[in-house]
Amino acid sequence: MFGTMISRLHRKGVFKLKAPKVKRNRNTKSLALRNSNQRLFSNGTIVRMNDNKEAVVPVNLELKSEPKKRLAEVVRLPGKIKPLPTYRILDFEGNLDPEEDPKLDREFLIRVYKTMVMVHNLDIVSQEVQRQGRISFYMPNQGEEAAQLGSASALELSDIIFPQYREAGVFMWREPSLTLMMNQLNANYEDLGKGRQMPVHYGSNKLNFHTVSSPLATQIPHAVGAAYQLKLEKKKSVTVVYFGEGAASEGDFHPSMNFAVTLGCPIIFFCRNNRWAISTPSSEQYRSDGIGGRAISYGMHTIRVDGNDYFAVYNATKEARRISTTYNVPTLIEAMTYRIGHHSTSDDSLRYRPKEEVELMRTQNNPITRLCLYLKNQGWWDKAKDEELHKASRQEVLDAFLLAESKLKPPIKDLFTDVYDELTPALKEQQEELWKHIALYPQEYPIQQHKE
Repeated sequence: MFGTMISRLHRKGVFKLKAPKVKRNRNTKSLALRNSNQRLFSNGTIVRMNDNKEAVVPVNLELKSEPKKRLAEVVRLPGKIKPLPTYRILDFEGNLDPEEDPKLDREFLIRVYKTMVMVHNLDIVSQEVQRQGRISFYMPNQGEEAAQLGSASALELSDIIFPQYREAGVFMWREPSLTLMMNQLNANYEDLGKGRQMPVHYGSNKLNFHTVSSPLATQIPHAVGAAYQLKLEKKKSVTVVYFGEGAASEGDFHPSMNFAVTLGCPIIFFCRNNRWAISTPSSEQYRSDGIGGRAISYGMHTIRVDGNDYFAVYNATKEARRISTTYNVPTLIEAMTYRIGHHSTSDDSLRYRPKEEVELMRTQNNPITRLCLYLKNQGWWDKAKDEELHKASRQEVLDAFLLAESKLKPPIKDLFTDVYDELTPALKEQQEELWKHIALYPQEYPIQQHKE
C-alpha cells in the first residue's frame, strides 16, 4: 500500500529521492602515469589506483575542455529554486483524502486520539503544579501532538528513539501508563534516573527510548552512531532522532547528516519545525528552503509534511521507515507545525509573538481538533464522549501525579553510585564528609524524606 502511496508522492513531487547512479564505460581506455599510482583515462579524468590496480578515488581534475557557458547560466539563485511542497491529506474540517487513507481501524485511531488528549492534560496539570512550586520545571507539547503521535504510531518498538525534549507523546505511546513519567517529574526513588536529572528528561531502556539530554542537538550524532550499529548487526530497525529547526543550526547537525548519508545509516531525522526556537522565529533561523532543503543537498530522501495532520505524518513515517530499513539509507521528515504553548515554564512567549497568532493556530489548525473532527465524521465519536474523555483524562493525570509526589526521594547514597563499579577512595571520603555535615546540621537536611 505504501509503495503505491509513495509512487503518487513522487509523481506529485512531494517526496524527493536522491540516489545518484554511477555511470561506467567499459570501453574507456586508460594510461598509467609515470612514477605514479594514478591512471589517466581517455576522457581526461585522473583516477588514483590501489595496489590491486583498481580505481578507488577520482582526482578532481578535468583535462577535457567543456563547452563555454556564460556566468548567468551557471549561477543558481535561491529565488529560482522551487521549494519543497507540503504533504497534507486531512483538511481543517476533518475530511481525509481517500486515495491517501492508510486504512487504520477505529480502535487504533481512538487510542491515538486518547493519547493526544492525555498529552494535552499532562501539559495543563504539569504547568499548574510547577507554578505551585511542586516541580521545578516543565516543557509543554501543545500544538505538536500530531507530529508526535503520527510518527510514534508508525514505528515498531524495536526502533530506537533519540528525543529532544518535546516528545512526551512518543514516550506515552510506548508506555500508556503515566507512572514512569510522573516518577521522573517528581524525582522520587522509583525514577529510573534516580532523581539525578531535571524534569521532562524521560528515558527507558525497555522502551528503546534514550534519556532526554539538556544540551541542544547532542542526541543527533548519537542517533547516527546507533543507526550504524543497527546496520552492522543487520537488524531491520531504525533509529529516529527528533529535533527542532533551531537545533538544526547547531554544529552537531551537519556532520551527523553527512555521516548518515556516506555511511548508509538506517535513520529517520524527524525535524519538528514549530517556527519558534524559544524566541527566535524560523525567519531568523535560515534563508534556505527550510530544513528539508538541507537534507536534499546532502543527498538524502526527504519529505515535508503538515505536522498537524496525523495521517500525513503517519504515512510519511511509515514510508521513511520502509526506505531506511530496506536500503540502509537515512531519510528526513520535516514536520511543519506550531508551538502553541510557551517554550517552557521559564518562558513567556507573549513577549515576542502576538497573542492573535497563537489563538489562530489553537482554534483553526489544532491537531487534536482536526483528528477529533475526522472521528466524528466517521461516526466514531461525539461531543458527549469527548467531554467525558477530557474530564477522565485530567483526573488520571492528577491521580498519577499525587501518587508519584507522595513517594520518598531517592536514597542519599545514590549521589555517589553508578559512576564507578566500586566507590573510589575519593568518593568514599566525600561520602563520609557528607554524613558528618548532615549530622552537624540535621535541621537543614530532611533526610526522612529520602529512601534509606
